[in-house]
Amino acid sequence: MTNVEVKVAEVISVGSELLLGDILNSNGQYLAQELAKLGIAHYYQTTVGDNPERLQQAIELAASRANLLIFTGGLGPTPDDLTTETIANTFQTALVERAEVWNDIQAKFAQRGRTLTDNNRKQALLPEGADILKNPVGTAPGMIWSPQPHLLILTFPGVPSEMKRMWQDIAVPLLKAQGWSADVIASRILRFWGVSESALAEKVSHLFEQANPTVAPYSNWGEVKLRISAKAPTTDAAMALIAPMEAEIRDIAGIDCFGADAQSLGTAVGALLQQRQETLAVAESCTGGGLGSYLTEIPGSSQYFHGGVIAYDNSVKQSLLDVSAADLAQLGAVSEAVAKQMAQGVRDRLGTTWGLSITGVAGPDGGTPDKPVGCVYIGVAGPVNVMAKRYQFGARGRDWVRRVSVCSALDQLRRACITTPFHLD
Repeated sequence: MTNVEVKVAEVISVGSELLLGDILNSNGQYLAQELAKLGIAHYYQTTVGDNPERLQQAIELAASRANLLIFTGGLGPTPDDLTTETIANTFQTALVERAEVWNDIQAKFAQRGRTLTDNNRKQALLPEGADILKNPVGTAPGMIWSPQPHLLILTFPGVPSEMKRMWQDIAVPLLKAQGWSADVIASRILRFWGVSESALAEKVSHLFEQANPTVAPYSNWGEVKLRISAKAPTTDAAMALIAPMEAEIRDIAGIDCFGADAQSLGTAVGALLQQRQETLAVAESCTGGGLGSYLTEIPGSSQYFHGGVIAYDNSVKQSLLDVSAADLAQLGAVSEAVAKQMAQGVRDRLGTTWGLSITGVAGPDGGTPDKPVGCVYIGVAGPVNVMAKRYQFGARGRDWVRRVSVCSALDQLRRACITTPFHLD
């Protein structure tokens, strides 16, 4: 069935719940990352529901363009768990009960005090000639099977914790031993805020033509990322190829680049504050505590984050943050003056180096021609001065406005930290 000469993998995720959007396909993402680490080419992923005819079509197509098929899902005891049966039917092979699998299932049920049903015995059936891919966590084993020359099939349960354990303990050593793992593919993700994807892409467009390393832009929730990927015999060698390109991009982007890989705006700001031995307090209106929540999710943030005030009502802005009643009446809560006063007020009230404020129209209602939905003012009060900036995030939904406001506030503080000399108080 397969006519692929090079070693290529395809991931097939099975489950109607994936197609309905009830469950996020995190297994597909994980396996894609793992295949890249092993340097195994991976050109397609397929998601198919619990339907034997469509699943067989997916298997036949995958086997025509790949020689390593990795399945997740459909190994349970219920009638809609059809992966093993359909694979066997596709390659016209009988299913046989494996005594060691059935004994393992019975032992696990007894150990957990659960009652076996007739359906559970289904999980002990594997195609004749297949090896068992043991599941140390759950009851559903996978299989390792080569139904024809130059084709290897691995099946895993859909439960992510079980799949990951089986992948690491058994599949990775097997693939390495069989020579699947050749050159590795390593990646570095540079992260940017305050610059559009198109503007950044134009600045680094000359790098898109390179073959190794490669550069690819993408964005989500207001953040822009550049993924630099390189292929080499070892991870260290691949990272050595990436390093000069990363340095060039950072030099071109300047302050717009806030970090790499898992670093977030929150951790970038936290590192700056710790380096400077400075502290932060926040005052929030439209984000309703989202900024404080974001900061406290970071381990160790208590070293620099003192707390905040959720000043949703104007009376709270006046009583706790010393915002002028006259300015609130004349200019409105969503204004440059109020953002400045909120930032300065929380800085003074909590005795911190920096005060950071957010006030805006999150929507879906409440906008005006002058201040439409998505209009947000962010204020920063620091050792040198107090400033505020107006943003227009658009009417993309309340969650969008609130989330992008939090990140933009952190980015504004990050830039202020970088451009402000140390210890002026």
